[in-house]
Amino acid sequence: MRELPVLMPTRAQAETFGGVTYHIDGELVPVLTVDVADTAVYFEHHILLWKHRRVAISLKNMRGSLKRMMAGMQIFVTEARGPGMIAFSRDGAGHIVPMHLEKGRELHVREHQFLAATDSIDYSFERVKGFSNMLFGGSGFFIDKFHSHAGDGILWLHGYGNVFEKVLAPGESIDIEPGGWLYKDASVQMETTVDRLTSGLLGGMNLILNRFTGPGRVGIQSMYMHYPESR
Repeated sequence: MRELPVLMPTRAQAETFGGVTYHIDGELVPVLTVDVADTAVYFEHHILLWKHRRVAISLKNMRGSLKRMMAGMQIFVTEARGPGMIAFSRDGAGHIVPMHLEKGRELHVREHQFLAATDSIDYSFERVKGFSNMLFGGSGFFIDKFHSHAGDGILWLHGYGNVFEKVLAPGESIDIEPGGWLYKDASVQMETTVDRLTSGLLGGMNLILNRFTGPGRVGIQSMYMHYPESR
């Protein structure tokens, strides 16, 4: 029997990895609190909830700024350096998921769902075209790519609803509603499938799903989201 997707933990108390200690608390709209005394963390500026007075905030220039600007994406993120603690929360019900990335690991994330990351992690993107145009507008949609190049690091994601993880064996596949996936390992292949459903009398409709094929992990969010336009 194939294993079912597993619910990810919803809380973290004084977890330490990649040079930082962090907490995740709350159920409906959770809060991520990070100690940035030894390692800087970058994040989207609108998610800052509170910080200690001595935590310094600055802009961090992203690699590939020209490419980002041409794609209409942000070329800066906000960076926090200690000593002290800083807390983040997105204004929506959901689930904060910490992804521990050992040096050399890469994770692909659905756009708009990155929360924060340690500064050892590179942040890039890829535009996905093809059948996805039918769902995400004429120009396709973006996948955010995070690569831990300088050592172990942590990436925190925000999933809508609850987040489940499915570990795929080599060659094993799972079909997911296009708004329902949150992240995947770089080793997992993604394609779009379209099945035509017909009733014989009243026409039909297309059933569009994303197919993920292992080996590797896939994150699934129970409250799936569709964005009418790419960034």
